[in-house]
Amino acid sequence: MALDIAAADTGATEIDAVVIGAGPVGLFAVFELGLVDIKTLVIDILDRPGGQCAELYPEKPIYDIPALPTVTGKELTDRLLEQIKPFGAEFVFGERVDEIARGEDGRFHLKTDAGREVSAKVIVIAAGGGSFTPKRPPLEGIEAYEGTSVFYAVRRIESFRGKDVLIVGGGDSALDWTLSLAPVANSLTLLHRRDEFRGAPHSVDKMRALVAEGKIRLVIGQVTKLHGENGNLEAVTVKTSDGTEERIVTNAMLPFFGLTMKLGPVAQWGLNLNENLILVDTEKFETSETGIFAVGDINWYPGKLKLILSGFHEVALMAQQAHKYVHPDKKLMFQYTTSSSSLQKKLGVK
Repeated sequence: MALDIAAADTGATEIDAVVIGAGPVGLFAVFELGLVDIKTLVIDILDRPGGQCAELYPEKPIYDIPALPTVTGKELTDRLLEQIKPFGAEFVFGERVDEIARGEDGRFHLKTDAGREVSAKVIVIAAGGGSFTPKRPPLEGIEAYEGTSVFYAVRRIESFRGKDVLIVGGGDSALDWTLSLAPVANSLTLLHRRDEFRGAPHSVDKMRALVAEGKIRLVIGQVTKLHGENGNLEAVTVKTSDGTEERIVTNAMLPFFGLTMKLGPVAQWGLNLNENLILVDTEKFETSETGIFAVGDINWYPGKLKLILSGFHEVALMAQQAHKYVHPDKKLMFQYTTSSSSLQKKLGVK
């Protein structure tokens, strides 16, 4: 099934390639595309790079990355970010690609859930198991507040200036945004069901220091009820760890209850699927749509292994074909980074 034709949007950001997903495979795609002179824009629904690797198990060791006997998800992400620095990729976080259409100009036109529009010659889907969807707290009527006073991501810190902010959760996202929003909020309360946190120790220490200084509150308990009208939150009822109830005034609640993975809008893009994974060839890892590639855990082919190192291999072959679409008039010479002075120049090797 071919993608619908869409009129070219002159207001869209133009780029050679869009990489959907900022996990390890998506980040390495930036590297391989950069080696063949393809500029990239990376879009991810999460608020930081690393994908599932960094979001779900940032401190969990990984043992099967070549030459690294052990490395955590966060360390691997940091190393990849360092590796791709020479290529100056652009990043968009906290947005999901909802629409893709091929324009009459042959380019792909993408639109995110935030209304951002991008035009690209090729698309690389590196979205892991699909879109990460924030888990909704099991609170009656929460849907009415979503997008107006209940938020699952922070897109603009300034949006929370002067507000009474309630952050719910105990992982890295909850702690990071507690530290970032504390200086701009009128008041900030961090609520967690227990006085133990899954986040980085240095973030926990900083949070506790702010509590000790009286700059933020830490409440141990769980939200049981929301109060407000017309989508405007006014307060929440919290059942504290000692069994009592407390009413906390807030007009902006940020629940960080983890993520679930869904194929999401990808299923509507007209690509051939195999049990909710994108079918690709094993020569160039291209989908059923010319110019759209799928690499990493989101793709399928006979013998597929869901390993990060497999995704790295797929990305290398993908970039060779992508070059033909982005630079059709340029012949690509295969080169080794160990011996090619031109590649070393791109990498800033002295």
